[in-house]
Amino acid sequence: MGREALCTARVGNDSAQVTALLESTTVVLRGELKRKWAIAELQNLRVDGDELRFEHGGEPVALSLGEKEAERWLKKLQTPPPTLAAKLGVSAENPALLIGPTEGTLDPALAEALAGGITTNMREARMLVAVLSNAAELPRMAEFHADMLCNTVWVVHGKGPDADPSDTLVRIAMRGWGYVDNKTSAVSDKLTATRYVRSAAPAKAGARKAAAKKTAAKPAPRKR
Repeated sequence: MGREALCTARVGNDSAQVTALLESTTVVLRGELKRKWAIAELQNLRVDGDELRFEHGGEPVALSLGEKEAERWLKKLQTPPPTLAAKLGVSAENPALLIGPTEGTLDPALAEALAGGITTNMREARMLVAVLSNAAELPRMAEFHADMLCNTVWVVHGKGPDADPSDTLVRIAMRGWGYVDNKTSAVSDKLTATRYVRSAAPAKAGARKAAAKKTAAKPAPRKR
């Protein structure tokens, strides 16, 4: 959602100047009053004059945002967040072909998002969703996508400092193969996804094999 405001906040009997942040799933106060509330748990959302008001756990909260800004916050707070399927752009009319993971089972959140829009036909697929378990799978994914008609691939992998492959490694490899990244979405607590669009003709097999050797030679991140 991404809104931020310097304002006076009243929380219960306390009042202070704060920086209020409207994030995708939370409202956060920083400064003299520190709070973090899940949007799904806010009750009695309303605008009263120049204040956004709500309750959380029976405690009243008022943020003096100004009338117009309070209305903007209220509208965003009352708008349901897009589903993961919507973020990925997957539907029965816009189906995806899925490859991976090679280790473990498919993440439940991703499985739910893809449930209504999966195809096994490479010619019908509007995108490839590739779930990677390690960096060595990157070149094989590129080889697979080179034979598809669609230009879009969502690369799904672990997130965090110990992720294998890392965001940086994926980005370097994909850009080297003629892809441009243009969107990122969280999948779950453990997985992230980045959308890459092929902006050039698929790399020839020799170039992909050379890249495969280079990627495979990179040491895997240490596990802590």
